Amino acid sequence: MTLFEKKEALIKEEWENFHAVQNEGGKADCQNNPETFAVMRRAQFTAWGEELVESWHKDLLDAKAQGRNLLSEKYAWMMRQTAPYEFRLISKYLHFPTILAEEMMEEIIETEVYWMEQYEKQYPYMASGNRPVRSKMDTEYETSFETYLRGELHTYSEHTLKLYLDMVRNLKKEGKSLSLIIMDAMVKAYGYKDIDNAERQQKIRTMSNI
Repeated sequence: MTLFEKKEALIKEEWENFHAVQNEGGKADCQNNPETFAVMRRAQFTAWGEELVESWHKDLLDAKAQGRNLLSEKYAWMMRQTAPYEFRLISKYLHFPTILAEEMMEEIIETEVYWMEQYEKQYPYMASGNRPVRSKMDTEYETSFETYLRGELHTYSEHTLKLYLDMVRNLKKEGKSLSLIIMDAMVKAYGYKDIDNAERQQKIRTMSNI
């Protein structure tokens, strides 16, 4: 399989998990939209290498064999910040990370939060519709990028986290931003030339509505 094919297989496995997530109020609209899900996850995996793709796919398959749904667990971990009482009730069903894994997560989060804040400054019109960046901005109705990322990282195995951290460190060393890579891939999927073109178009639309 090519790297593209491996990413597509990974997205298919993620979708099966995501579609199966049980919400208190029933399925969310996004759980019935595989096309949008695939666009978002392809963008998310733009910078991922083959070993990282294979490791995360293995995590999902290993969890499935144990009767676990890592996408459900991601949202459960997010509740640690957004709904602490409910989190305490379900925490006994979760697999808590090692100290090493926690340390790797926090380094990743610190870097990615910085990148996202820089993206907001550089592309304010594109970022205007994004979720808040930091966990301190979480509300009952809106979950921040930081909380969402921390939830997702809690579902990665230690091996996957190590590979992910290596990717983040390498991008940082090269002066690149994972946030910009993901956003650029996202807008290209929707027909824009690049993120700069998307920002100009968004600015025009915003100004024309004033």
